[in-house]
Amino acid sequence: MDERRTVKVSKYLSKHLRHQPERIGLTLDEGGWVELDTLIAAAAVHGFRFTREELDQVVAANDKQRFAIEGTRIRASQGHSIDVDLGLPPATPPPYLYHGTVARNLDAIRRDGLKPMSRHDVHLSPDRETATRVGARRGRPVVLSVDSGAMHRDGHVFHVSANGVWLTKAVPPEYLRFPESR
Repeated sequence: MDERRTVKVSKYLSKHLRHQPERIGLTLDEGGWVELDTLIAAAAVHGFRFTREELDQVVAANDKQRFAIEGTRIRASQGHSIDVDLGLPPATPPPYLYHGTVARNLDAIRRDGLKPMSRHDVHLSPDRETATRVGARRGRPVVLSVDSGAMHRDGHVFHVSANGVWLTKAVPPEYLRFPESR
């Protein structure tokens, strides 16, 4: 499968497993899972055909490991705007995590901290490189350091998804470190 097709199938999966399953008649279970055959059939009925082999390739090749397959089921690893319980246990974060954004968001972040916006949790990266890639999707990236160790000591709960993304409900501004202005 070529790169364009891989991206197209991946975006389709993200849209329907994270945000709008009802658009193609899917009902996810409480953990966000759906049967693979049900997904493939629903997509085909709505004009987007792909094979199980293509699906397996997209899941395996996705650099961010956005999807997980267990047995005959699939789900998005995180990033849902719909109500799902991923069943992730609380986890102790490393002392610092990182968040990639762009300059136009900095004033609001300085004032309000990081909020989940349309998602259930704030997404944090384990390293600066990953956060840089995340921020670059929206323009020139700015990487913020999150004092996750202090947050954890102060009672904030963290979870880590199957693909290594750290999740928390919000990051108050006092736990953020902004890069020096140039």
